[in-house]
Amino acid sequence: MTTTTPAPRAVAAGAAVKRRRRRETWAAYGFLSPWVFGFLVFTAGPMIASLVLSFTDYDGIGTTHGVGTANYQQLFADPSVAKSLTNTLVFTALRVPLQMALALVLAMLLMKAGRASGVFRTIFYLPVMTPPVAIGILFLLLFNGNVGLINEVLGWVGITGPSWTTDGQWVKPGLVLTSLWSVGSTVIIYFAALRSVPRELYEAAELDGVGRWNRFRHVTVPQISGTLFFTLVVNTIASLQTFTEAYTAFFGSANSQTYSNDAALFYVVYLFQQAFQYLHMGYASALAWLLFLVIVAITLIQARVSKRFVYYEGEER
Repeated sequence: MTTTTPAPRAVAAGAAVKRRRRRETWAAYGFLSPWVFGFLVFTAGPMIASLVLSFTDYDGIGTTHGVGTANYQQLFADPSVAKSLTNTLVFTALRVPLQMALALVLAMLLMKAGRASGVFRTIFYLPVMTPPVAIGILFLLLFNGNVGLINEVLGWVGITGPSWTTDGQWVKPGLVLTSLWSVGSTVIIYFAALRSVPRELYEAAELDGVGRWNRFRHVTVPQISGTLFFTLVVNTIASLQTFTEAYTAFFGSANSQTYSNDAALFYVVYLFQQAFQYLHMGYASALAWLLFLVIVAITLIQARVSKRFVYYEGEER
């Protein structure tokens, strides 16, 4: 029985391949290192720190003491937590479906624009660049119950507009309508998804005599269902963390006495107040972790429900 010894050239080639792979691996680590550093320093680190602080009475000034689970027990006894969380959930339930529906309508209109779609995409996206503080001020200007543009336009058709900024029942609907100012990013995402739908599917459905509504229902929606699910999750998380617009409009120094503040008391606004107005940093940390758990729970429910209606190409059913 004879054994063969690898040729020196083959051994050298194998060693060169290993060295190249090693260099590529270290290069990959090098490219990933900024993200890893940023995640550890600006995300994971603060999350761990806030978890630790949530079990203390930390106020940023005095001596910090451990309080066990007292902050979490206070969450269930604090009526403002329930009020702010309810306001946030109602706002999210109103905003997300309306934003998605409007974005889908605008995206489908863009599909009809032809070469002009590039111009309209820019027009739709420009409001996204507006600072949230400016949007909060815009809300006060447009929805003022006495001199606001919205009520003036409603008056042209004989409708008496509500007191958007002082009537608690209309505060959240007004903020929802104002938030549609930045619908452009979702429009662009839907436009890209619609362009990826195979035209052959529409042609086949049209040859079979399928109407427009059924083509939209049975062709368009299933083909872009993954994108719809993505925007549902992203917009839900963003809505649950709404802060700047509501705070600018109702909790600035000039609006501190507005009696509709309770209707605009969103969860992150209350968290901000506890942390930076009252310096209850430990309690604010507990509030932050409660919001984190709420977001995780809602996202998991959405992911579970999505299995029934989200279609992925090549997936076996």
